[in-house]
Amino acid sequence: MKIVYITAGAGGRICGTCLHDNALVKALRARGGDAILVPAYVPTTTDEENVAERTVVMGGVNVWLQQHVPLFRHTPGFLDQPLDSRTLLAWLSGRTGSAKAADLGPLTASTLEGELGHQRKEVAKLARWLAREEKPDIVHLSNVLLIGLARSIRAATGARIVCSLSGEDVFIDAIPEPQRSRIDNLLRERAADVDRFVAFNRFNAGFMGGRLGVPAARIAVIPHGVDLAAFPATPPDLAARRRQRGGKLVVGFLARGCPEKGLDQLVRALPIVAERHDVDVIAAGATIDTERAYLAACHALARDLGVADRFRWLGQIDRDAKLDLLASIDVFTLPTPRAEAKGLSAIEALAAGVPVVASGHGAFPELLDDERAGLLHAPGDPADLARAITAILDDESLAARLGGHGHALARERCSAAGMAAEHESLYRSLTGSDARPSASRGRR
Repeated sequence: MKIVYITAGAGGRICGTCLHDNALVKALRARGGDAILVPAYVPTTTDEENVAERTVVMGGVNVWLQQHVPLFRHTPGFLDQPLDSRTLLAWLSGRTGSAKAADLGPLTASTLEGELGHQRKEVAKLARWLAREEKPDIVHLSNVLLIGLARSIRAATGARIVCSLSGEDVFIDAIPEPQRSRIDNLLRERAADVDRFVAFNRFNAGFMGGRLGVPAARIAVIPHGVDLAAFPATPPDLAARRRQRGGKLVVGFLARGCPEKGLDQLVRALPIVAERHDVDVIAAGATIDTERAYLAACHALARDLGVADRFRWLGQIDRDAKLDLLASIDVFTLPTPRAEAKGLSAIEALAAGVPVVASGHGAFPELLDDERAGLLHAPGDPADLARAITAILDDESLAARLGGHGHALARERCSAAGMAAEHESLYRSLTGSDARPSASRGRR
Protein backbone atom coordinates (compact mmCIF):
# COMPACT_ATOMS: atom_id res chain seq x y z
CA MET A 1 0.00 0.00 0.00
CA LYS A 2 1.54 3.28 -1.14
CA ILE A 3 0.67 6.41 0.84
CA VAL A 4 1.35 9.93 -0.40
CA TYR A 5 0.85 12.57 2.27
CA ILE A 6 0.59 16.13 0.89
CA THR A 7 1.24 18.92 3.39
CA ALA A 8 1.31 22.70 2.97
CA GLY A 9 4.64 24.35 3.78
CA ALA A 10 4.51 27.04 6.44
CA GLY A 11 6.71 29.85 5.20
CA GLY A 12 9.87 29.02 7.17
CA ARG A 13 8.17 28.77 10.54
CA ILE A 14 7.56 25.69 12.68
CA CYS A 15 3.83 25.05 12.87
CA GLY A 16 1.68 22.37 14.44
CA THR A 17 0.55 20.92 11.13
CA CYS A 18 4.12 20.51 9.86
CA LEU A 19 5.14 18.86 13.15
CA HIS A 20 2.18 16.48 13.04
CA ASP A 21 2.55 15.50 9.39
CA ASN A 22 6.29 14.95 9.65
CA ALA A 23 5.89 12.88 12.82
CA LEU A 24 3.16 10.75 11.25
CA VAL A 25 5.04 9.92 8.06
CA LYS A 26 8.22 9.25 10.02
CA ALA A 27 6.31 6.85 12.30
CA LEU A 28 4.60 5.13 9.35
CA ARG A 29 8.03 4.49 7.85
CA ALA A 30 9.38 3.21 11.17
CA ARG A 31 6.60 0.61 11.08
CA GLY A 32 7.62 -0.45 7.56
CA GLY A 33 5.13 1.73 5.73
CA ASP A 34 5.58 2.84 2.13
CA ALA A 35 4.82 6.50 2.78
CA ILE A 36 6.19 9.79 1.50
CA LEU A 37 5.61 13.36 2.68
CA VAL A 38 5.21 15.82 -0.20
CA PRO A 39 5.31 19.59 0.49
CA ALA A 40 2.89 21.90 -1.32
CA TYR A 41 3.54 25.59 -2.11
CA VAL A 42 6.87 25.89 -0.24
CA PRO A 43 9.18 23.48 1.67
CA THR A 44 8.21 22.38 5.15
CA THR A 45 9.91 23.36 8.42
CA THR A 46 10.06 21.13 11.48
CA ASP A 47 12.15 20.76 14.63
CA GLU A 48 12.80 17.03 14.06
CA GLU A 49 14.48 15.21 11.18
CA ASN A 50 12.61 16.50 8.13
CA VAL A 51 11.43 13.48 6.12
CA ALA A 52 9.70 15.51 3.38
CA GLU A 53 10.53 14.94 -0.28
CA ARG A 54 12.59 17.56 -2.06
CA THR A 55 9.90 17.88 -4.73
CA VAL A 56 7.46 20.71 -3.97
CA VAL A 57 4.07 20.43 -5.67
CA MET A 58 1.73 23.33 -6.42
CA GLY A 59 4.78 25.61 -6.32
CA GLY A 60 3.97 28.86 -4.56
CA VAL A 61 5.38 31.14 -7.26
CA ASN A 62 3.38 29.54 -10.06
CA VAL A 63 0.24 29.37 -7.91
CA TRP A 64 0.49 33.10 -7.14
CA LEU A 65 1.28 34.12 -10.73
CA GLN A 66 -1.57 32.05 -12.14
CA GLN A 67 -3.93 33.80 -9.75
CA HIS A 68 -2.81 37.34 -10.50
CA VAL A 69 -1.33 37.27 -14.05
CA PRO A 70 -3.66 35.54 -16.57
CA LEU A 71 -0.82 34.92 -19.02
CA PHE A 72 0.75 32.39 -16.63
CA ARG A 73 -2.38 30.23 -16.73
CA HIS A 74 -1.38 29.23 -20.26
CA THR A 75 2.43 29.13 -20.28
CA PRO A 76 4.10 25.83 -21.23
CA GLY A 77 5.71 23.65 -18.60
CA PHE A 78 9.30 24.45 -19.57
CA LEU A 79 8.68 28.09 -18.62
CA ASP A 80 7.02 27.14 -15.33
CA GLN A 81 9.70 24.70 -14.25
CA PRO A 82 12.36 27.24 -13.14
CA LEU A 83 9.75 28.88 -10.91
CA ASP A 84 9.35 25.56 -9.07
CA SER A 85 13.03 25.51 -8.14
CA ARG A 86 13.42 24.34 -4.56
CA THR A 87 16.04 27.03 -3.99
CA LEU A 88 13.65 29.74 -5.11
CA LEU A 89 10.76 28.30 -3.08
CA ALA A 90 12.95 27.95 0.02
CA TRP A 91 13.98 31.59 -0.35
CA LEU A 92 10.34 32.57 -0.82
CA SER A 93 9.24 30.55 2.22
CA GLY A 94 11.27 32.80 4.49
CA ARG A 95 9.55 35.87 3.11
CA THR A 96 5.86 34.95 3.29
CA GLY A 97 5.28 36.26 6.81
CA SER A 98 3.69 39.46 5.55
CA ALA A 99 0.81 37.61 3.88
CA LYS A 100 -2.50 38.09 5.69
CA ALA A 101 -5.44 35.73 5.52
CA ALA A 102 -7.68 38.72 4.80
CA ASP A 103 -5.81 39.26 1.51
CA LEU A 104 -5.87 35.63 0.40
CA GLY A 105 -9.60 35.07 -0.07
CA PRO A 106 -9.66 34.99 -3.91
CA LEU A 107 -6.57 32.75 -4.08
CA THR A 108 -7.99 30.37 -1.47
CA ALA A 109 -11.30 30.11 -3.30
CA SER A 110 -9.54 29.51 -6.61
CA THR A 111 -7.41 26.65 -5.24
CA LEU A 112 -10.54 25.07 -3.73
CA GLU A 113 -12.07 25.10 -7.22
CA GLY A 114 -9.29 22.71 -8.23
CA GLU A 115 -9.58 21.70 -11.87
CA LEU A 116 -11.89 24.67 -12.47
CA GLY A 117 -9.76 27.33 -10.75
CA HIS A 118 -6.98 29.55 -12.02
CA GLN A 119 -4.42 26.98 -10.83
CA ARG A 120 -5.93 24.16 -12.94
CA LYS A 121 -2.60 23.76 -14.75
CA GLU A 122 -0.81 23.06 -11.46
CA VAL A 123 -3.56 20.68 -10.33
CA ALA A 124 -3.29 18.70 -13.58
CA LYS A 125 0.52 18.62 -13.28
CA LEU A 126 0.27 17.19 -9.75
CA ALA A 127 -2.31 14.57 -10.78
CA ARG A 128 -0.15 13.43 -13.72
CA TRP A 129 2.96 13.18 -11.53
CA LEU A 130 1.13 11.07 -8.95
CA ALA A 131 -0.32 8.78 -11.61
CA ARG A 132 2.95 8.27 -13.52
CA GLU A 133 5.55 8.31 -10.75
CA GLU A 134 3.99 7.45 -7.39
CA LYS A 135 0.88 5.34 -8.15
CA PRO A 136 -0.58 5.85 -4.66
CA ASP A 137 -3.27 3.76 -3.02
CA ILE A 138 -3.95 6.54 -0.50
CA VAL A 139 -3.46 10.29 -0.87
CA HIS A 140 -3.72 12.06 2.48
CA LEU A 141 -4.24 15.84 2.41
CA SER A 142 -3.06 17.66 5.51
CA ASN A 143 -5.93 20.18 5.73
CA VAL A 144 -9.24 21.01 4.11
CA LEU A 145 -7.82 23.96 2.19
CA LEU A 146 -6.19 21.33 -0.07
CA ILE A 147 -9.37 19.40 -0.93
CA GLY A 148 -9.69 21.17 -4.27
CA LEU A 149 -7.00 18.68 -5.36
CA ALA A 150 -8.99 15.59 -4.44
CA ARG A 151 -11.21 15.24 -7.52
CA SER A 152 -8.38 15.40 -10.05
CA ILE A 153 -6.12 13.14 -7.98
CA ARG A 154 -8.82 10.49 -7.67
CA ALA A 155 -9.60 10.64 -11.41
CA ALA A 156 -5.94 10.28 -12.38
CA THR A 157 -4.83 7.68 -9.84
CA GLY A 158 -7.88 5.90 -8.47
CA ALA A 159 -6.46 6.52 -4.98
CA ARG A 160 -8.68 6.85 -1.94
CA ILE A 161 -8.58 10.34 -0.44
CA VAL A 162 -8.11 11.13 3.26
CA CYS A 163 -8.04 14.66 4.69
CA SER A 164 -7.07 15.91 8.15
CA LEU A 165 -8.98 18.61 10.03
CA SER A 166 -6.29 20.95 11.33
CA GLY A 167 -7.83 24.13 12.72
CA GLU A 168 -8.39 25.76 9.34
CA ASP A 169 -11.35 27.75 10.69
CA VAL A 170 -8.99 30.37 12.17
CA PHE A 171 -7.62 31.19 8.72
CA ILE A 172 -11.00 31.00 6.99
CA ASP A 173 -12.75 33.25 9.48
CA ALA A 174 -10.12 35.96 8.96
CA ILE A 175 -11.15 36.24 5.30
CA PRO A 176 -13.74 38.98 4.69
CA GLU A 177 -17.05 38.55 2.91
CA PRO A 178 -18.10 37.70 0.29
CA GLN A 179 -15.09 35.42 -0.14
CA ARG A 180 -15.56 33.71 3.22
CA SER A 181 -19.04 32.46 2.33
CA ARG A 182 -17.82 31.38 -1.09
CA ILE A 183 -15.02 29.39 0.56
CA ASP A 184 -17.44 27.77 3.02
CA ASN A 185 -19.68 26.72 0.13
CA LEU A 186 -16.74 25.31 -1.82
CA LEU A 187 -15.56 23.37 1.21
CA ARG A 188 -18.97 21.76 1.68
CA GLU A 189 -19.13 20.91 -2.02
CA ARG A 190 -15.59 19.51 -2.25
CA ALA A 191 -15.92 17.54 0.99
CA ALA A 192 -17.86 15.00 -1.06
CA ASP A 193 -14.60 14.18 -2.90
CA VAL A 194 -12.96 12.93 0.32
CA ASP A 195 -13.41 9.32 1.47
CA ARG A 196 -12.57 9.92 5.13
CA PHE A 197 -11.60 12.83 7.34
CA VAL A 198 -9.31 12.62 10.39
CA ALA A 199 -9.62 14.84 13.49
CA PHE A 200 -7.23 15.01 16.43
CA ASN A 201 -10.05 14.97 18.98
CA ARG A 202 -13.79 14.59 19.35
CA PHE A 203 -14.31 18.34 19.69
CA ASN A 204 -12.87 19.19 16.29
CA ALA A 205 -14.53 16.21 14.67
CA GLY A 206 -17.90 17.62 15.70
CA PHE A 207 -17.06 21.26 15.07
CA MET A 208 -15.55 20.91 11.61
CA GLY A 209 -17.88 18.07 10.68
CA GLY A 210 -20.80 20.41 11.24
CA ARG A 211 -19.13 23.18 9.31
CA LEU A 212 -18.42 20.93 6.34
CA GLY A 213 -21.70 19.07 6.48
CA VAL A 214 -19.83 15.77 7.01
CA PRO A 215 -21.48 13.08 9.17
CA ALA A 216 -19.61 11.63 12.14
CA ALA A 217 -19.30 8.26 10.41
CA ARG A 218 -16.92 9.81 7.86
CA ILE A 219 -14.57 11.29 10.50
CA ALA A 220 -12.00 9.20 12.36
CA VAL A 221 -10.61 10.59 15.62
CA ILE A 222 -6.87 9.87 15.94
CA PRO A 223 -4.90 11.84 18.58
CA HIS A 224 -1.59 13.43 17.68
CA GLY A 225 1.39 11.32 18.70
CA VAL A 226 4.91 12.28 19.74
CA ASP A 227 8.18 10.38 19.78
CA LEU A 228 8.11 9.30 23.41
CA ALA A 229 11.80 8.40 23.35
CA ALA A 230 12.56 12.14 23.56
CA PHE A 231 10.63 12.50 26.83
CA PRO A 232 11.28 11.14 30.33
CA ALA A 233 10.27 7.51 30.85
CA THR A 234 9.04 8.35 34.35
CA PRO A 235 7.39 11.55 35.62
CA PRO A 236 9.90 14.16 36.82
CA ASP A 237 10.20 15.15 40.47
CA LEU A 238 8.56 18.56 40.22
CA ALA A 239 9.19 19.37 43.90
CA ALA A 240 12.93 18.75 43.47
CA ARG A 241 12.84 20.96 40.38
CA ARG A 242 11.46 23.80 42.50
CA ARG A 243 14.04 23.30 45.22
CA GLN A 244 16.92 23.42 42.74
CA ARG A 245 15.83 26.95 41.83
CA GLY A 246 15.63 28.08 45.42
CA GLY A 247 11.89 28.65 45.26
CA LYS A 248 11.79 30.45 41.90
CA LEU A 249 8.83 29.14 39.85
CA VAL A 250 8.48 29.08 36.06
CA VAL A 251 5.44 29.00 33.81
CA GLY A 252 6.03 27.90 30.22
CA PHE A 253 4.29 28.68 26.93
CA LEU A 254 4.99 27.17 23.49
CA ALA A 255 2.99 28.45 20.55
CA ARG A 256 3.03 31.00 17.78
CA GLY A 257 3.09 34.55 19.07
CA CYS A 258 -0.41 35.49 17.95
CA PRO A 259 -3.75 36.49 19.52
CA GLU A 260 -5.28 33.06 18.82
CA LYS A 261 -2.80 31.38 21.18
CA GLY A 262 -3.42 33.83 24.04
CA LEU A 263 0.06 35.06 24.96
CA ASP A 264 -1.42 38.41 26.04
CA GLN A 265 -3.76 36.54 28.39
CA LEU A 266 -0.75 35.02 30.11
CA VAL A 267 0.96 38.41 30.41
CA ARG A 268 -2.17 39.82 32.07
CA ALA A 269 -2.31 36.88 34.47
CA LEU A 270 1.36 37.14 35.43
CA PRO A 271 1.15 40.04 37.94
CA ILE A 272 -1.76 38.31 39.70
CA VAL A 273 0.26 35.11 40.11
CA ALA A 274 3.32 37.13 41.14
CA GLU A 275 1.41 38.49 44.13
CA ARG A 276 1.74 35.03 45.73
CA HIS A 277 4.83 33.51 44.10
CA ASP A 278 8.26 34.45 42.79
CA VAL A 279 7.41 33.41 39.23
CA ASP A 280 8.71 33.96 35.70
CA VAL A 281 7.16 33.21 32.32
CA ILE A 282 9.30 31.71 29.57
CA ALA A 283 7.51 31.70 26.22
CA ALA A 284 8.67 30.53 22.79
CA GLY A 285 7.21 30.11 19.34
CA ALA A 286 7.31 31.13 15.72
CA THR A 287 7.30 34.81 14.87
CA ILE A 288 6.06 36.11 11.52
CA ASP A 289 5.99 39.66 10.21
CA THR A 290 2.24 40.19 10.51
CA GLU A 291 2.36 39.27 14.22
CA ARG A 292 5.35 41.37 15.32
CA ALA A 293 3.05 44.23 16.36
CA TYR A 294 1.13 41.83 18.60
CA LEU A 295 4.35 40.61 20.23
CA ALA A 296 5.49 44.20 20.73
CA ALA A 297 2.14 44.90 22.39
CA CYS A 298 2.67 41.93 24.72
CA HIS A 299 6.08 43.29 25.76
CA ALA A 300 4.58 46.77 26.26
CA LEU A 301 1.78 45.26 28.35
CA ALA A 302 4.33 43.46 30.53
CA ARG A 303 6.13 46.78 31.10
CA ASP A 304 2.88 48.58 31.91
CA LEU A 305 1.92 45.87 34.41
CA GLY A 306 5.35 45.95 36.06
CA VAL A 307 6.33 42.38 35.11
CA ALA A 308 8.69 42.97 32.18
CA ASP A 309 11.56 41.44 34.18
CA ARG A 310 9.47 38.29 34.67
CA PHE A 311 8.53 37.78 31.01
CA ARG A 312 10.87 36.29 28.38
CA TRP A 313 10.02 35.67 24.74
CA LEU A 314 12.55 33.37 23.06
CA GLY A 315 11.08 33.32 19.55
CA GLN A 316 11.30 30.16 17.48
CA ILE A 317 13.50 27.54 19.13
CA ASP A 318 14.91 24.20 18.00
CA ARG A 319 13.93 20.80 19.36
CA ASP A 320 16.66 20.58 22.00
CA ALA A 321 15.74 24.01 23.34
CA LYS A 322 12.06 23.02 23.40
CA LEU A 323 12.79 19.87 25.39
CA ASP A 324 15.01 21.87 27.75
CA LEU A 325 12.22 24.38 28.28
CA LEU A 326 9.72 21.63 29.13
CA ALA A 327 12.26 20.08 31.50
CA SER A 328 12.70 23.36 33.39
CA ILE A 329 9.15 24.62 34.05
CA ASP A 330 6.61 23.98 36.79
CA VAL A 331 3.43 24.62 34.82
CA PHE A 332 2.69 24.76 31.11
CA THR A 333 -0.08 26.98 29.84
CA LEU A 334 -1.90 27.50 26.55
CA PRO A 335 -4.68 30.05 27.24
CA THR A 336 -6.27 30.17 23.79
CA PRO A 337 -9.26 32.56 23.71
CA ARG A 338 -10.51 30.74 20.61
CA ALA A 339 -11.33 27.02 20.73
CA GLU A 340 -8.14 25.11 19.91
CA ALA A 341 -8.25 22.30 17.34
CA LYS A 342 -4.93 20.58 18.09
CA GLY A 343 -3.07 21.59 21.25
CA LEU A 344 0.12 19.82 20.14
CA SER A 345 2.46 21.68 22.49
CA ALA A 346 0.19 20.80 25.42
CA ILE A 347 0.56 17.12 24.44
CA GLU A 348 4.34 17.56 24.55
CA ALA A 349 4.03 19.11 28.02
CA LEU A 350 1.99 16.11 29.18
CA ALA A 351 4.64 13.77 27.79
CA ALA A 352 7.23 15.77 29.75
CA GLY A 353 5.23 15.20 32.96
CA VAL A 354 4.35 18.87 33.43
CA PRO A 355 0.87 19.91 34.64
CA VAL A 356 -1.02 21.95 32.07
CA VAL A 357 -3.35 24.93 32.41
CA ALA A 358 -5.47 25.59 29.34
CA SER A 359 -8.72 27.17 28.21
CA GLY A 360 -11.85 25.25 29.07
CA HIS A 361 -12.98 24.74 25.49
CA GLY A 362 -11.90 23.16 22.22
CA ALA A 363 -9.50 20.24 22.49
CA PHE A 364 -8.46 20.83 26.08
CA PRO A 365 -11.24 19.30 28.24
CA GLU A 366 -10.67 16.02 26.38
CA LEU A 367 -6.89 16.39 26.28
CA LEU A 368 -6.61 17.07 30.02
CA ASP A 369 -8.88 14.13 30.82
CA ASP A 370 -11.51 16.22 32.64
CA GLU A 371 -8.85 18.07 34.70
CA ARG A 372 -6.99 14.96 35.83
CA ALA A 373 -3.91 16.02 33.83
CA GLY A 374 -4.23 19.77 34.33
CA LEU A 375 -6.64 22.56 35.11
CA LEU A 376 -9.03 24.45 32.85
CA HIS A 377 -9.83 28.15 33.05
CA ALA A 378 -12.54 30.36 31.63
CA PRO A 379 -11.47 31.35 28.08
CA GLY A 380 -10.43 34.98 27.74
CA ASP A 381 -10.34 35.52 31.52
CA PRO A 382 -6.80 36.33 32.77
CA ALA A 383 -7.95 36.37 36.39
CA ASP A 384 -9.27 32.83 36.11
CA LEU A 385 -6.12 31.80 34.27
CA ALA A 386 -4.12 33.18 37.22
CA ARG A 387 -6.39 31.27 39.60
CA ALA A 388 -5.65 27.95 37.87
CA ILE A 389 -1.89 28.56 37.64
CA THR A 390 -1.74 29.64 41.28
CA ALA A 391 -3.66 26.55 42.42
CA ILE A 392 -0.93 24.33 40.98
CA LEU A 393 1.94 26.48 42.24
CA ASP A 394 0.36 26.52 45.72
CA ASP A 395 0.13 22.74 46.03
CA GLU A 396 3.10 20.50 45.26
CA SER A 397 1.03 17.35 45.72
CA LEU A 398 -1.56 18.60 43.21
CA ALA A 399 1.20 19.43 40.73
CA ALA A 400 2.71 15.95 41.13
CA ARG A 401 -0.66 14.25 40.73
CA LEU A 402 -1.58 16.22 37.60
CA GLY A 403 1.87 15.82 36.07
CA GLY A 404 1.95 12.10 36.77
CA HIS A 405 -1.48 11.48 35.29
CA GLY A 406 -0.69 13.56 32.21
CA HIS A 407 2.57 11.65 31.71
CA ALA A 408 0.77 8.30 31.86
CA LEU A 409 -2.00 9.61 29.61
CA ALA A 410 0.45 10.76 26.94
CA ARG A 411 2.19 7.40 26.92
CA GLU A 412 -1.14 5.59 26.64
CA ARG A 413 -2.84 7.77 24.01
CA CYS A 414 -0.27 9.98 22.30
CA SER A 415 2.63 7.92 20.99
CA ALA A 416 3.79 8.42 17.42
CA ALA A 417 3.71 4.65 16.92
CA GLY A 418 0.10 4.48 18.09
CA MET A 419 -0.86 7.38 15.83
CA ALA A 420 0.72 5.59 12.86
CA ALA A 421 -0.98 2.29 13.70
CA GLU A 422 -4.40 3.94 13.80
CA HIS A 423 -3.77 5.60 10.45
CA GLU A 424 -2.67 2.27 8.97
CA SER A 425 -5.93 0.74 10.14
CA LEU A 426 -7.90 3.57 8.54
CA TYR A 427 -6.00 3.27 5.26
CA ARG A 428 -6.52 -0.50 5.14
CA SER A 429 -10.24 -0.07 5.74
CA LEU A 430 -10.42 2.17 2.67
CA THR A 431 -8.32 -0.01 0.37
CA GLY A 432 -9.61 -3.36 1.56
CA SER A 433 -6.03 -4.43 2.29
CA ASP A 434 -5.31 -6.71 5.24
CA ALA A 435 -1.57 -6.57 4.74
CA ARG A 436 0.87 -4.24 6.44
CA PRO A 437 2.36 -1.63 4.07
CA SER A 438 5.50 -2.65 2.20
CA ALA A 439 8.95 -1.17 2.82
CA SER A 440 9.18 2.59 2.47
CA ARG A 441 10.23 4.15 -0.83
CA GLY A 442 10.92 7.66 0.51
CA ARG A 443 13.47 9.50 -1.64
CA ARG A 444 14.53 12.62 0.15
